[in-house]
Amino acid sequence: MEYRYIGRTGLRVTPICLGTMSFGSWSSEKESFEIMDKSVDRGINFFDTAELYPVPPNAKDAGITEQIIGRWLKTDKKKRENLIIASKVAGAANGWFVPPIRDGLTAIDSFHIKKAVEGSLKRLGTDYIDLYQMHWPDTVVSIEESLKAFDELVQEGKVRYIGTSNDSAYGLTKANETSKRLGISRFESIQNNFSLNNPRFLDELGDVCRKEQISCLPYSPIAGGVLSGKYNGKFYPEVSRFGEYLKRDDIRSKAMSHRFVNEKSLATTAKYMELSKELGISPVTLAVAWSKQFDFVASTIIGARTAKQLDDSFKAFDLKLNEETMKKIKSIQQEIMYPMG
Repeated sequence: MEYRYIGRTGLRVTPICLGTMSFGSWSSEKESFEIMDKSVDRGINFFDTAELYPVPPNAKDAGITEQIIGRWLKTDKKKRENLIIASKVAGAANGWFVPPIRDGLTAIDSFHIKKAVEGSLKRLGTDYIDLYQMHWPDTVVSIEESLKAFDELVQEGKVRYIGTSNDSAYGLTKANETSKRLGISRFESIQNNFSLNNPRFLDELGDVCRKEQISCLPYSPIAGGVLSGKYNGKFYPEVSRFGEYLKRDDIRSKAMSHRFVNEKSLATTAKYMELSKELGISPVTLAVAWSKQFDFVASTIIGARTAKQLDDSFKAFDLKLNEETMKKIKSIQQEIMYPMG
C-alpha cells in the first residue's frame, strides 16, 4: 500500500480517503458500517467527516454522521489508533449558505470553533481528531482569531493538525503567512472541489500547495456522480444526488444541481466516457485516478451510498495514467468554459 504525508505533518495516509457525508441520510447505519468495513479491508486508513453531515444538511440530522462513525469505532478498539480521522467546523453563516446548526449563527471564531470540536469529539467517541478543518472561510472574523483558536486546540491535544476547505489561493496564502508571523499552527491541507470537470486547482492554488508543502485533499472527484455517466441518459436517475436536489424547492439545491449538471458538463463527461472505454476501465476509475495523480494531492476523498459503489473507485488505487492519456484529458478540459466551484 502506498502512503502519502499530509503537508508537513506526521499524518501518513492512503491515497484514497473515505468520505462519509451520506452516512445517516442516503446510507443507513447498517450500510454505513459495511462501507467502513469494506474500506478498512481494502487498506484505507483515512476517513473524512464534518459536524454538519449528513447531506443534504438540515437541523434535525446534523451530527448523525459522526455518531455513526463513533458507534462503528466502538466495535473494535484497535480501529481508532489505526485510523486518521478528519472532521470540520461548519463555516460562517456569512458564507455560501447558512448552516442549520447553532441557530444559524456560525462563525470561525474562538467560541464556535471550541463549541464545534467538543461536539465532534463527543459524537465520535474519541479524545482527539487527527485533522480538524474549517469547512469554508469566514469573511468577517479575522484569520488571526481563527488560527489562534485552532492552535489552542492543538496545544490542548484535542486536535493534531489543522486544515481548511473551499478556500482560494489568496485565502490560503494569507492564512499561511499569518501562521508564520504568529508562530502558530498552520493549515496543512486544503480540501477543495477538484475533478476532471473542475480542474481549477491546477492554477494558483496548485502553485501555493507545491511551494508551501500544503496538501490538497480533493473532494467530489467524480463531480457528485456526474462523471459516472449516470446523468447522460435521457432522464436523470431518481435515486441520485442531483435528481433529488432538483425536486427540492429551495433555490440553493437547484443552483447546485445546475452547477454540476449542465449541457457543458454532460458533453465533456461523454468524452471522458469514450476515453475510459478506450482504456478498458470505468469512467469512475478514470476520474479518481486522475484526481490523485498530482504531486500536491495527499489523498482523494471518495464517497458511496452503498458498499458496492466503492469497487470502481478502489480500482484507481494502483492505477497511474500515462502521459498520452493525460494529454487527451487536458485536451478535453480545455473545452470546459463554465464556472465551477
